[in-house]
Amino acid sequence: MKYTQLGRSGMKVSQLCLGTMNFGPVTEEKEAFRIMDAALDAGVNFFDTANVYGGNERRGWTEEILGRWFAQGGNRREKVVLATKVYNPMNDANDGPNDERSLSAYKIRRHLEGSLKRLQTDHIELYQMHHIDRNVSWDELWEVFQSLVQQGTIDYVGSSNFAGWDLVKAQAAAKERHFLGLVSEQHKYSLLCRYPELEVLPAAKDQGIGVIVWSPLDGGLLGGNALNPEKGSRSANQTERIEKHRAQLEAFSKFCKEFGEQEADVALAWVLKQPAITAPIIGPRTIGQFEQALRAVEIEFDQAALDRLDEIFPGYGEAPYSYAW
Repeated sequence: MKYTQLGRSGMKVSQLCLGTMNFGPVTEEKEAFRIMDAALDAGVNFFDTANVYGGNERRGWTEEILGRWFAQGGNRREKVVLATKVYNPMNDANDGPNDERSLSAYKIRRHLEGSLKRLQTDHIELYQMHHIDRNVSWDELWEVFQSLVQQGTIDYVGSSNFAGWDLVKAQAAAKERHFLGLVSEQHKYSLLCRYPELEVLPAAKDQGIGVIVWSPLDGGLLGGNALNPEKGSRSANQTERIEKHRAQLEAFSKFCKEFGEQEADVALAWVLKQPAITAPIIGPRTIGQFEQALRAVEIEFDQAALDRLDEIFPGYGEAPYSYAW
């Protein structure tokens, strides 16, 4: 497995991030354990979760599964760079009026305590704001995050779904406090979703923030079976989007066959080649899906292949050079 630096931090993480969203609701605990063991064996040390994963009826379920996996011992916890998130409601009556989508020093501390308990650990390497809350000042946010870093409860702070200008404001406020600020931004990005190239990726690169990509297969449309979806698959429920992008998906499938690689692996490998990207998140439901995803790290593109992918999925060039005069 190849490793890379997480933003401006000195921490090295694997170029693939194991996403655990499916653990519990989709993937039973025994299979989740197998996937996580296989990840460590393959050198994947970066695991991403969130306090709300598990579904509306059982929020925290996924963190509990990770906690029981860590509790097996074998230095599992010590080998993992663990990331989780805060922002969404946990359906906890004790939160009272704070059980809503939001951030505050009060909520961050309370929800971190809950995550640590479920994960059966005493610290989190990367604690991420799941979304921006523009009703809370950066003075309040950085005050609580600084205290958590000083206590050793978290090592680094990350964001998710932030706009480019949110990243810049956050870093400016952190700099005034002589604090490291954000080391990562988790954002949706794929061959089918290249909007982040306009603002988010340039801002992240400028500010020294690593980008962790969610939905690199764009909800399964780039996974290879969208044109002939299997019953019960994610693609089967996206008929309208498939028809909208059918010409592109057909061209992509043809390219991958000529290239000699599977569609999902090409889509992941392409994300890895983009500037500012630290790692795409893979969300395997089975051990087989995890093992297949490892291929993406080994794929290399020549310029002709990259140009062809740009033709199929046009992106956004850097201004002002990309303007059509």
